Amino acid sequence: MAANKTTPGVLKGVRILSLALNLPGPAALMRCRQMGATCVKLEPPGPRALPPGTSGDPMGQYNQGAYAQLTAGVKVITADLKTEVGQKALHRELVRTDVLLTSYRPSATEKLGLGWKALHKRYPALSHVAIVGAPGARAEEPGHDLTYLADNGLVTGLDLPATLFADMGGALLATEAVLSAVLRQRASATARGVQIEVALSDAAAWLALPRYWGLTLPTGAVGGAHAGYRVYPCKDGRVAVAALEPHFAASLCAAAGLDVPGLRTMLTPAVHEGIAAFMLTRTRRQLNALAVARDIPLHTMA
Repeated sequence: MAANKTTPGVLKGVRILSLALNLPGPAALMRCRQMGATCVKLEPPGPRALPPGTSGDPMGQYNQGAYAQLTAGVKVITADLKTEVGQKALHRELVRTDVLLTSYRPSATEKLGLGWKALHKRYPALSHVAIVGAPGARAEEPGHDLTYLADNGLVTGLDLPATLFADMGGALLATEAVLSAVLRQRASATARGVQIEVALSDAAAWLALPRYWGLTLPTGAVGGAHAGYRVYPCKDGRVAVAALEPHFAASLCAAAGLDVPGLRTMLTPAVHEGIAAFMLTRTRRQLNALAVARDIPLHTMA
């Protein structure tokens, strides 16, 4: 599936250097490139146990297709930042960089000589977007997408989430931070850079708000309580129905031979059972045709 396109040219003329590996940072860099930024990614050398030329980014080792899409149009260079040669390569890039993107723990950032105080003194016009796992005092804690989702009530049962919500949400927050840094710098008379911290746990918390509000709990309208907003089995697959608004719910119930409902009616077991029974009598093809004929928002799945 191709990545969504975004507004072109917004970041034209902005040069971004990313030291971020895995998914959130590279995904943010991909978005920035789509907005016209000149993007450079500095990676560590690949592990010695792997063939020469193997990416030092773990994503390039366990999913080359994803890595290729994330780095398309990005200039990738290799340098070991723990060496003097690597540090020189880093600072050659920083001299002409507008925004630095990292995804280290704060302690690792300091060890690499990239603490904000020293960085800002040496490159006053440079902005720094730092992706961390959790904000503030928790930034040193180990974690990953799954743990941040679990901490925010977004892991139910034993099944893994369908996608990496915190990582991708964090990538969007990091892209937003890049835009914010550029706008703030352009609006400033001194054109001095800023540092913005983006936490993946904050991204998970933002995504979890509908659940916190009760919307996606089993008792919520979009959590299964509303008969028009559910996934049902059909004759040869499944169907995701999103007939939430009254006129959509009325069309769905009319198609199923049920009385035109009110909101409370759509929460009753009888309507749930009636729609479920109707779906079992229809094929995906029939339901797709029904969606067009009756203007019902639904999507069939194998």
